[in-house]
Amino acid sequence: MNRNGVILKNKVKAVIFDLDGTLVDSEPNYSEADDKMLAEYGIAELDTEMKNKYVGIGTKEMMEDIKKIYHINESIANLVAKKNKYYLEIAKKNTPVFPEMHKFLKFLKSNNYPLALASGSSPEIIDTVLTITKLKEYFDVVLSAEQVENGKPAPDVFLEAAKQLGVASENCLVVEDSQPGVEAAKNASMYCMALPYMMEESFHESFIMADLLFKKGISEFRVEKAIEWLQENG
Repeated sequence: MNRNGVILKNKVKAVIFDLDGTLVDSEPNYSEADDKMLAEYGIAELDTEMKNKYVGIGTKEMMEDIKKIYHINESIANLVAKKNKYYLEIAKKNTPVFPEMHKFLKFLKSNNYPLALASGSSPEIIDTVLTITKLKEYFDVVLSAEQVENGKPAPDVFLEAAKQLGVASENCLVVEDSQPGVEAAKNASMYCMALPYMMEESFHESFIMADLLFKKGISEFRVEKAIEWLQENG
């Protein structure tokens, strides 16, 4: 097995997926939910730079930051609950699955790879999205970053997913779209397939750490290339 000419000794035996921006196109939904939640406190919509800052960050961590920046007199739990309420209302109407990624998921399932989903979203959000998109059946393990001590870029949620799958971390492949997600995967000593979500500017240097990088994000992702890399390294 090789990575940029370097021989890899560990084979991929399981795959861990991020959800938002990787499997489903949900970031616009989150952006709209953020705007509606903040409007309750008289706060203007976040600009593009601020919104990009929170891509890949867990809901709880984002609300902690927002509370501090805007001095909101509200508990983190209530802020998370309000955002989730708005998000669910929007998500139930429009949460498309990326077609090429869906094909990859089907390939992995049909070839008996243990599969996990590890997301920064809240458990209720994850369950609802997986249900309405009919993706729940694919996963052996489903985890929210809120169920571990630290969110991405800490490796906690990926390490816990590997533990529950019963597969060593060095034998896991993570599929991610965000900088914190890629960093979390590499901090967990896992392989990483990266599809940068935010493409209006140069992607963060952390993406260079990925073992397979689709520089133009999901628009460049092709299941054939992903399967070819997997077969070389699995």
